[in-house]
Amino acid sequence: MTIERATGLVLRTRLLTDTSLIVHWLTPGLGRVATVAKGARRPKSPFRGKLDLFYLADFSFHRSRRSELHTLREVVLLETHPALREDLARLRQAAYATRLVERLTETDTPLPEVYRLFKGLLDLLQTQPARPLPLLAFELKLLAELGSPPNLAASSLTAGVRQAVAYALAADWDGLSRLRLTSAQAAELDGCVRGLLIANLGEIPRGRAQALNC
Repeated sequence: MTIERATGLVLRTRLLTDTSLIVHWLTPGLGRVATVAKGARRPKSPFRGKLDLFYLADFSFHRSRRSELHTLREVVLLETHPALREDLARLRQAAYATRLVERLTETDTPLPEVYRLFKGLLDLLQTQPARPLPLLAFELKLLAELGSPPNLAASSLTAGVRQAVAYALAADWDGLSRLRLTSAQAAELDGCVRGLLIANLGEIPRGRAQALNC
């Protein structure tokens, strides 16, 4: 088995056995990767305290030749994003963003820009309260990165919302804090994003309404 190394964010974990976990990662160079953390739930496991939702870590794993489930070898914890587990609104947004990334991407495909966007949202949620606008911007940026940007020239959006969409696509996370919309503009922007999601997924992903209700 080949040993590989990566930096990644924990997207989700689930039990495999009484002592072992399956850990799903998002990495820039390898995309989404699934690993087995053998014995991770044992009191003296070297993985103990290092594998939880939205943790950022350097890790190594043995790549399996037979399946997409690889064997986790070492984990060096870099960041835990504790605020996401201390506030329900932040947790809901991070969980919804995770679900959207999983729905729109495939495993074992390099996703450097998707990783950058997702990490940027988590870092923002770590330092600021959850608000609808950054999550809407994340949806727009993610869809655009994956080849489905809004067609502003052909849209029926009002001029102000078209400008807001263009700004949201181009701005960094700090820049988004300067964007202000009226309630009517925010509703119009939400409708635009909903249409893009339905066009790409055939439905609105679960948890979106709760994530935006903050």
